Amino acid sequence: MKPTKPQIDTDLVKDIAKLLSDSDLTEIEVEHEGLRVRVVRAPAPVIAAAPMAAAAPAAAAAVAAPVATADAPADLSKHPGAVTSPMVGTAYLSPEPGAPAFVEVGASVKEGQTVLIVEAMKTMNAIPAPRSGTVTRVLVGNAQPVEYGEPLLIIE
Repeated sequence: MKPTKPQIDTDLVKDIAKLLSDSDLTEIEVEHEGLRVRVVRAPAPVIAAAPMAAAAPAAAAAVAAPVATADAPADLSKHPGAVTSPMVGTAYLSPEPGAPAFVEVGASVKEGQTVLIVEAMKTMNAIPAPRSGTVTRVLVGNAQPVEYGEPLLIIE
């Protein structure tokens, strides 16, 4: 008699994929009763940088203080110029403590230019500008924890 091949539980695969997308994990592998399921997410671009100190210089924190206005839309992540966090982590506005910020309000940026870094699991991930324009708002402070999809800054 021919051995039967284990059936793939598509609900299990969907649950694993959701777990992957809801966390900052990049890979999950599960093995159960002879069936192995591995789900991998492509990593974000990574730049080499030294780990950041948790405390930011006062000058950098003052320059990059989040901006809030009374006429701001309720959900800035839906703003057409919003740059959102691709992962859960800690946002850094400069490449290292004491260095100037990547961008400031009023700065012109080009598509692909690094506008800040999000550290996740000791890995520094460069966040590129999705389009060219002018930075009109910086919505996070230096060394601030950020969530997936959280708006970080606005480029118009």
